[in-house]
Amino acid sequence: MTELYFQRHRRLRQTSAMRALVKETYLHKEDLIYPLFIIEGENIKNEVSSMPGVFQLSLDNLATEVDEIVELGIQAVLLFGIPAEKDAVGSGAYHEHGIVQKATRLIKELHPELLVIADTCLCEFTDHGHCGVVENQQILNDPSLNLLAQTAISQAEAGADIIAPSNMMDGFVAAIRAGLDAAGFEHIPVMSYAVKYASSYYGPFREAAEGAPKFGDRKTYQMDPSNRMEAIREATSDIEEGADFLIVKPALAYMDIIRDVKNSFPVPVVAYNVSGEYSMVKAAAGNGWIDEKSVVLETLLGMKRAGSDLIITYHAKDVCRWLEEK
Repeated sequence: MTELYFQRHRRLRQTSAMRALVKETYLHKEDLIYPLFIIEGENIKNEVSSMPGVFQLSLDNLATEVDEIVELGIQAVLLFGIPAEKDAVGSGAYHEHGIVQKATRLIKELHPELLVIADTCLCEFTDHGHCGVVENQQILNDPSLNLLAQTAISQAEAGADIIAPSNMMDGFVAAIRAGLDAAGFEHIPVMSYAVKYASSYYGPFREAAEGAPKFGDRKTYQMDPSNRMEAIREATSDIEEGADFLIVKPALAYMDIIRDVKNSFPVPVVAYNVSGEYSMVKAAAGNGWIDEKSVVLETLLGMKRAGSDLIITYHAKDVCRWLEEK
């Protein structure tokens, strides 16, 4: 028999201890950010039909939820608000007593150490469901910037630790950074939704946040899924304007973009494991087609391997429990 020469890679896979010794990528509780949907009203805990295990919560049900989050070891939450009333300019987003502002104050009273990240957008608060000012069914960029800056300042005044603008208006980071600095919040970082695609994966979120557009779509301001280099241009602009974190949204179909952004910018990169990604796993697991725990952990590990430092995910509470089991 001819002598063969080949590499014996299996030497490093023989036992669980050996595999742990050479493990390259890790998923930790500290990597996870848990989104919360806070709704006006009392005694409300509405499960989102398309997102099993995810709820719209009124303020009186928030304390129990936050206690559990802290006990599990989650370090940060991302707040989305659902107001009782909406208007053309989304005034509930920047009102002193808006639902996100009230939730922020409550969380900081209960658990000051828990980081509160405020989603800074208008879509949940506007009666048309778009992320900016609308005129003749056109989304106006520059008039929207002042309202977004007002929203960020109001959220910071309420105690938000991080501002996370998700609107995708051109110049939104510059406007928010300038507004925060002028209001004395130079220390508040901006976690920019720098690379946000006009994705079909957002459907369940729009039910949860009650923020679907009433006309048209968001393709004039969110990115075309076909484009890769545009992501670098978007992220570059946000870094130049003062962003401290860069979010890539969605995550699962955009692993290449996560890696591109990580390789290009020396700031923390955040993957948003969005609602459609969550719901697909839940549906398949509910039908017995996959093992939920294994699939979720593998998926999130893939996002870390692709270059994300942090992951926004609706799986966060379950993942913390699973990591404890190991």
